Amino acid sequence: MSASGGTKAIVAALAANLAIAVAKFVAFLFSGSSSMLAESVHSLADSGNQGLLLVGGKKAKREATPQHPFGYGRERYIYAFLVSIVLFSLGGMFALYEGYEKIKDPHSLEHWYWPVGVLVFAIIAEGFSFRTAIKESNGLRGGLSWTQFVRRAKAPELPVVLLEDLGALVGLVLALGGVGLAILTGDGVWDGIGTLCIGVLLIVIALVLAAETKSLLLGEAAGIEEVKKIEAAVVDGDTVPRLIHMRTLHLGPEELLVAAKIAVKADSSAAEIAGAIDAAEKRVRAAVPIARVIYLEPDIYSETAAAAGPDPEATPGGAAPGH
Repeated sequence: MSASGGTKAIVAALAANLAIAVAKFVAFLFSGSSSMLAESVHSLADSGNQGLLLVGGKKAKREATPQHPFGYGRERYIYAFLVSIVLFSLGGMFALYEGYEKIKDPHSLEHWYWPVGVLVFAIIAEGFSFRTAIKESNGLRGGLSWTQFVRRAKAPELPVVLLEDLGALVGLVLALGGVGLAILTGDGVWDGIGTLCIGVLLIVIALVLAAETKSLLLGEAAGIEEVKKIEAAVVDGDTVPRLIHMRTLHLGPEELLVAAKIAVKADSSAAEIAGAIDAAEKRVRAAVPIARVIYLEPDIYSETAAAAGPDPEATPGGAAPGH
């Protein structure tokens, strides 16, 4: 993922959510709508989310140290996980509590035009933010569906912003529905029901984001296309006739570790093997620029070992077995 593209989407979402949060809270003060209070908390949570993503992106750029020799790229995953667990969950639980209280003790809305006007403004502003996130994502997702893009993206920023903005738009529609029914019927219970729906929505988004970022934190391999490119780049048919097995791991969204065992000719000298490894590393980096940390182990390929079964060190989805 392009870091600049993700940052642009985050900044657009942050600006929209701060303005919307203020407008929603003012509408709550004038109308007493619990849906508006829940939505203002929703927007504040979104703003905090984007702030955390920006902080994580900045911290991830720190240089590697002896204690962290592979750098700090995964900081972006940590902050995205905090976004999903802390802010969305707390915002969702607050909305559930507020909705329950409103249903338990309903009261009619005052100055109904405030929440309606603010919700219409918020839908327009969130639509602009959502449009920006979609535009930035379209340049990266290729032929993937939106579900595949969210699940396979190695950089957390755009998927998080996409889900945030989608959730915000759905939440605004729920709030508008609750406020509208409360106005039409004169029964504040509908406002509370809308608030409960917003709370459930926030918690569902939190669970989805938590599942995706947890997978990134545990460590994900390169995508299928990247693996194919690396496999093709390692082998040149002469000095490296075969790839025995390979593992890949994302050290961060834009940094990939590649560890592989490669076959070399039995009569190759040490200098020839070293030259073959250097050449293979250059080919891999040219094919997949984010493959910045590469470890290649030379070995003599054995047809007998290959026929005996997979190399115990090999992983599912790796290259040819045997050594």
